Amino acid sequence: MQDIQCFFYDLFVASGVSETAAKYLNMLCLLVILSILLFIADRIARRIIIRFSTAFSERTKTDFDNLLVSHRAPRRIAHLVPLVLTINLFPIVFQDFPHFEKYIIMILKVYGILLTIWIIRSVLKTFESYFKTLPRLKDKPIDSYIQVAMLFIWIIGVASILAILINLSFIKFFTTLGAASAVLLLIFKDTILGFVASIQVAINDTVRIGDWITMEKYGADGDVIEINLSTVQVQNFDMTITNIPTYALISDSFKNWRGMQASGGRRIKRSILLKGKSVSYLTDEQIERFKKIQLITDYLNQRQNDILKSNEERGADKSVLINGRNLTNLGVFRKYLQSYIEGHSAINKDMFIMVRQLAPTPQGLPLEIYCFSSDKRWQNYEYIMSDIFDHALAAVPYFDLELFELTTGIINE
Repeated sequence: MQDIQCFFYDLFVASGVSETAAKYLNMLCLLVILSILLFIADRIARRIIIRFSTAFSERTKTDFDNLLVSHRAPRRIAHLVPLVLTINLFPIVFQDFPHFEKYIIMILKVYGILLTIWIIRSVLKTFESYFKTLPRLKDKPIDSYIQVAMLFIWIIGVASILAILINLSFIKFFTTLGAASAVLLLIFKDTILGFVASIQVAINDTVRIGDWITMEKYGADGDVIEINLSTVQVQNFDMTITNIPTYALISDSFKNWRGMQASGGRRIKRSILLKGKSVSYLTDEQIERFKKIQLITDYLNQRQNDILKSNEERGADKSVLINGRNLTNLGVFRKYLQSYIEGHSAINKDMFIMVRQLAPTPQGLPLEIYCFSSDKRWQNYEYIMSDIFDHALAAVPYFDLELFELTTGIINE
């Protein structure tokens, strides 16, 4: 080894070069040889490790090792070989310049830290891709967990590099850093808020990937496609992408439609507006005419008998309709819609079904239909709801009722 160290030095001195110049030229020649050796060692190590890992991944059934190869973890691990060689051989190259040793050690330590970070990053990215292939974890914010881990790794790595560059111990560096914690908190405010929000979202199961959410403040109305440390990506139904700060999921209100999608139906809640003056008591002639509507024939027969019996018992003077008990066209229409919806093939009969009268408004008397469609897909849901209200609106005149409309800016009474 001593012969190799002095070979070029002796050669240059024998050629008449001064000793000082011979030392520099000797160092330069040894550095070139070391660089060539490191290049060859790196190529050989990469080829061996990559071939071995590729062959191993092809024989195993799990996808984890395949993902490890695709994320270049073996390639980066192979770089450890030239690093180890450099640590062992650099004293030979710089034997005549010991004052360089401190800087070389510093550079090697920094490179070693960066290389370690990249290896860990490749492994974490492998875990991220692997977890996303598991059905039970597909809707979890895996990206957030990996980003949190990488954040801590980078913080430790950068702190270690700075501690090396300023020649300060790791513990003393963090102690000094604590004095500037207020500034760091201000700089990393969004990251810290996102980190806390990611943990709360994951623990409380607030949002999953694939959930349909609506957040009017950010103009988001669509499916969550990614949850990471800083943002939540939502693909809206018009195929645009909205980025929402992760911490907004715990600081602002939003609507998650997961409960509806997991239930047996999607809610229909809509009203038709009727003219108040068209509501009236039913005469016997009207009742007989309405009995021709098959859905309410039995209902009218039963109710008419009950009302006649009750009025006879009370001695009600029916020469005036308001006396005693009466049927109204609005009540009969409400019963008709209830029967129609209960018999509709696209309505979930196991969920709530109701037709109710809301408080009168200046725009008319609202009659609300409240039920749940069996099909929750948006397009089909809209079709079902439209079908119900097409029928309801067309049925209004059959019950001597009128729809409320605004025409030429004048409110119709």
